[in-house]
Amino acid sequence: MSYKRWILVAISIFGIGLILGLVALPSVANFISRELTVLEEFGGSLVPFTFLTAVSIFVKNAVAVLVSFALSPIFCLTPILALTVNGCLLSFVAASIAQEESVAYVLAGLLPHGVLELPAFIMAQAAALSFGSMAVLALFKKEKRQLLLPNLKKNLKYLLIALALLLPAAIIETYVTPLLLK
Repeated sequence: MSYKRWILVAISIFGIGLILGLVALPSVANFISRELTVLEEFGGSLVPFTFLTAVSIFVKNAVAVLVSFALSPIFCLTPILALTVNGCLLSFVAASIAQEESVAYVLAGLLPHGVLELPAFIMAQAAALSFGSMAVLALFKKEKRQLLLPNLKKNLKYLLIALALLLPAAIIETYVTPLLLK
């Protein structure tokens, strides 16, 4: 399958997560509130306008996509979970904040860095899905094994592009987004 189709698959899975976050908003509030507490503690440790914050955000995001890619040969479970859970969390948090503040506030908090971070996340997860599915196929079909290395090389290129996009996204999240949320 072409990489463009994997992008569409990744967007679809992320979209399912977004919908689940909105539909399940009342019923999973307790479960997600525990997760949000952990996120708030992490966010509370990050100080806007500091180099260390930008580095921390970049490293956290980079590690997340690298781990997802590395574990993708395990039946693509990690990229599928990453896409679904992140979509669910994004819509849940956005809806919760929009109720407390406004939609404009949510957009100000997401759009500046999100225009780079979300496409980078989708690209990385599409590469993970592509590589993971090829690894599974190569495991079960002998004739697919010769395609595994070219597939890995192609998807590593997309992964590197995604990582490159995460760097300016972290910088924008550190230096621009806090200005818009005041």
